Amino acid sequence: MKKGENFSFLGFDFHRVRTRSGKWGVLSIPRMKARTNLLHNLKEVFQRFISQPVERVIAIINPKLRGWVNYFRIGQSSRCFQYIKDWVEKKIRRHLMRARNRSGFGWNRWSRAWFYQNLGLYADYKVRPQKLESAASR
Repeated sequence: MKKGENFSFLGFDFHRVRTRSGKWGVLSIPRMKARTNLLHNLKEVFQRFISQPVERVIAIINPKLRGWVNYFRIGQSSRCFQYIKDWVEKKIRRHLMRARNRSGFGWNRWSRAWFYQNLGLYADYKVRPQKLESAASR
């Protein structure tokens, strides 16, 4: 790859960039299309189960989130993961407030930790560090 080139493969965008040490490296981030597809699928679940208890909605979206995050766990995905985590949390907040016939998102009513501890919302959005092969082991 030349400077500034990029390509997409298996749901990732690969960019050639300079690292902090000045060497050339590859930046692999999830494609915007992959993220949009996930959010579209989750949005359909929220719309279809709007009158259902939040526990049922979480039971349906957790496997989807877990699978998507595990696939894109490699590379530089933390910004994308944070966007998805915030989006899902906001949708869950809105679902709970609608169930109580109230407007807003309940920012003062529920803490972030409450969703993950009490409702069991998927919370493992950690990026797996890449293990680089040394030249001697090749």
